[in-house]
Amino acid sequence: MAPKPSFPPGALAVVALPLGNPADITLRALQVLAEADLVAAEDTRTAGRLLARHGVRAPLLSYHDWNEDQRAPALIGRLEQGQRIALVSEAGTPGISDPGYDVVRLARQRGIPVFPVPGPCAVTAFLSVSGLPTDAFSFFGFPPSRPPRRRELFHSLSDRRETLVFYESPRRVLAALAAAEESFGDREAALGRELTKPHEEVLFGTLSSLQEALAPRARVLGEVCWGVRGAQAVPPRPDEPSAAALQEAAGSGLPPREAARVLAKRSGLSVKEAYTLLLRRR
Repeated sequence: MAPKPSFPPGALAVVALPLGNPADITLRALQVLAEADLVAAEDTRTAGRLLARHGVRAPLLSYHDWNEDQRAPALIGRLEQGQRIALVSEAGTPGISDPGYDVVRLARQRGIPVFPVPGPCAVTAFLSVSGLPTDAFSFFGFPPSRPPRRRELFHSLSDRRETLVFYESPRRVLAALAAAEESFGDREAALGRELTKPHEEVLFGTLSSLQEALAPRARVLGEVCWGVRGAQAVPPRPDEPSAAALQEAAGSGLPPREAARVLAKRSGLSVKEAYTLLLRRR
């Protein structure tokens, strides 16, 4: 039986590229890119430099947010003619807050083979070193740039229990962290900047401490991924004491506040709650 080709004709390969360190590219990614008839790239200059560094020569075509609507159908036409096309973003995995959705969806609708060439992704790279819980998380891309809509989003997420992860522009990161603290409280949080690049930085602490670390800087530089721990479980409210327990406390002969302390200790209520119940019984 003949081996399956690594890049069959008429297929679309979604290829992850390094976040910053060119050595992070996988051997399979290099093989697929070398076999491609065309590489659709979010930034042809960045992709061209990376391919040249690894000795890969492939025709490049720009495919980014501003031309995706027009380029996606054209790429489908090439795929239907049997061309092998590799899709890459400027860094990381295409389609994860990067261009790629349109052409992948169209290819799926037309029955065109689409396969992943997995590799770096800023979300998972950040989470792996963040110190935040990773058993469950949700990724929300870039929060809205307008403050009212950003506050609305954060407020809607304030009760979520899983770790919440976002991308952010370095110009807006302080405003985003401040809005997050307003909605979530001063929760445990982490921030990654320039991941895998020479000036990589990962900060861990609380939302307020991250702001304190970044505020003195004249500028925050580099791509930013940050996250905040989810809401903690609220302890269940103790059951209200039985009528017999209330009767016993009320008839104990103790001063009301002392009786409330005894009732609180036995029932799990606060002293204030126990005192209020005793006053109501009177």
